[in-house]
Amino acid sequence: MNETTPAPTGATAAPTVPAPAPTPAPRKTSPPRPADAGGPTGRQRAAELLQRQGVLAVLLTVVIAASFVYPTFASLDNARGVTIQASFLAVVALGMTMVIITGGIDLSVGSVFALGGVLAAWASQYGFLAALLVPLAVCGAIGLLNGFLIARGNLAPFIVTLATLLGARGLLLALTDEGATTHLVPKDSAFGELGQGSVWGFGYPILIALVLFGAGGIVLQRTSFGQTLFAVGGSSDAATLMGLPVARTKILVYTLSGLLAGLAGALNAARLSSGVTIVGVGMELDAISAVVIGGTLLIGGAGSISGTLWGVLLLAVIQNLINQIGSLNSSYQSVVSGGFLIVVVVAQRYLARSRRST
Repeated sequence: MNETTPAPTGATAAPTVPAPAPTPAPRKTSPPRPADAGGPTGRQRAAELLQRQGVLAVLLTVVIAASFVYPTFASLDNARGVTIQASFLAVVALGMTMVIITGGIDLSVGSVFALGGVLAAWASQYGFLAALLVPLAVCGAIGLLNGFLIARGNLAPFIVTLATLLGARGLLLALTDEGATTHLVPKDSAFGELGQGSVWGFGYPILIALVLFGAGGIVLQRTSFGQTLFAVGGSSDAATLMGLPVARTKILVYTLSGLLAGLAGALNAARLSSGVTIVGVGMELDAISAVVIGGTLLIGGAGSISGTLWGVLLLAVIQNLINQIGSLNSSYQSVVSGGFLIVVVVAQRYLARSRRST
């Protein structure tokens, strides 16, 4: 039988110390997120704003400075002259904007513009509708051919539209006996009034251009077709995988470019009362310059209609300032436009890098 040994007299039992409570494991915390991590930073927003609307700031600066230096520049008559000259390029540049947003290019618009004017002047003897529909039908068919060869034939836009540039100019010369025949718009015709009439002192071509730009802005920003343009320009392969009608979209934008170039040519013929054969030379370069200066990327996927409008007006203001100076000839416009184009392209690249780095 086990016996317990009593504790020695005078000895005290060691007190029991409670085991320390286990230290809770530290909670894993995620690194603090910046308040704007879910959206673009202020620097990104500023870069995007400059890319889209920087040309407007430049335009306003040039206009204000020119108004102080040349008092006649700020006159209403001068404003009417600048805007009426810019309206024809604006209509052409509108179609070019949508083409470039898809990542393409249309070099044929200058020749198509001239061809549209000759066809409109020739058809004006048969009435108002003929003067409008004939150039729209022919120039739209040229744009449709461009789009079909590019979208379905997988040909380079540069080569295709260069070929139609030569073809449209050749057709123009054939219709005018190598430029020896100039078709005139009948006097007091309704078609002539379309180019020479005005509302509140501003010609119909200006109002037509503004209406087209308003409609183009709505289409680009508020419709699925406009969003498809950006998607195709961003990545044609990705747009195809998303199930978007890439080929149909390209055909439509090139057709639209041809239609708008033909319409601009018809309006110009109505204003001049004749189908001038030497117009439109180099106009495609002016249209591309206006579009790029307005913030549309040549690689596609980004751009705005309003930016193109400001770009067109800036080029028109530069031309008008050269005329105001008087000691410079019009060839300096190409020098200034080329300088602006280089600055804008460099600025776009810098702003794009700033948006990516932040």
